[in-house]
Amino acid sequence: MISIIRSDIYRAATIRSSWVSLVIFILLGLFLGAVNIDAWRLLTGMGAFGFAAMIVAQHHQHRTAVLLYLSQPKRLVVLSGQVVAAMVVATGFVAASGLTVLFKGDTERYGHLLTAVPVIAILAAACASIVRRSTWLLLGCAGWFVFVEGLIGKLKLPLPFTSLLGAGSGDTRGLLIAVLWAVAALVVASLTIGRDLASD
Repeated sequence: MISIIRSDIYRAATIRSSWVSLVIFILLGLFLGAVNIDAWRLLTGMGAFGFAAMIVAQHHQHRTAVLLYLSQPKRLVVLSGQVVAAMVVATGFVAASGLTVLFKGDTERYGHLLTAVPVIAILAAACASIVRRSTWLLLGCAGWFVFVEGLIGKLKLPLPFTSLLGAGSGDTRGLLIAVLWAVAALVVASLTIGRDLASD
């Protein structure tokens, strides 16, 4: 599992689209953290979800999933390694992009979001393992958030992204509900990870 974690972090740091996106989002986060902490929190929460999802989805996007599973036939080990790598990348992204928030002395909001990031990463990685296509996943999540949670649900618990927003702002109940969503997604990902790759 250590080799999977190391290789996925290496991929995130060396694939041009990944590291350029990370750098751009970190710089944007640093700017927003200096100007508006709520905007920083929203951007970095969404960015953490996106980067964590890409750790898993890029194997299907770049057609390396077959080679990955040939080198490590135990797919649950692969999923575990990818989830840990997603947590490391997402946490590093949020920690770096929030340095201006930290320097402004708002350690409470900085800490709340850092606490929620592992849950965000687990949910994102699990969903990416289920859906496998990053475009479908990100567009589907955006549509779900805007129409289902925003317009219909009025951003009320216990919907998943609303729970993550609450968790990132220090709401303990939101964090617990978000953990349940992440665990549920991880269970589904574990049950479906063995399906054929031919259609991907």
